[in-house]
Amino acid sequence: MARVLWISSYSRISHPDKLAAYAALALPAIKAAGGRILARGLPLQTYEQGQSERVVVIEFDSLEAACSMHDGAGYQDALAALADGAERDIRIIETV
Repeated sequence: MARVLWISSYSRISHPDKLAAYAALALPAIKAAGGRILARGLPLQTYEQGQSERVVVIEFDSLEAACSMHDGAGYQDALAALADGAERDIRIIETV
């Protein structure tokens, strides 16, 4: 299988402090699973129905690596820290 991209779009961040706590725990879990953060932040420009919301793009070598990271203890701790601090959509897609 080809590499995959994990794409997170944040529709609402209600507790920036919880997001910061999540990020501090998530980054080591992502790196341990071989994940590489390619982009993160607010869009520089939007078109059509584009939303000005935070986006994070992470590359993994495989779907299995991305799912294993998500289900692992380190990332689950990060999710617990985030709790109700943000609403987001996460998609994993195959690269071309």
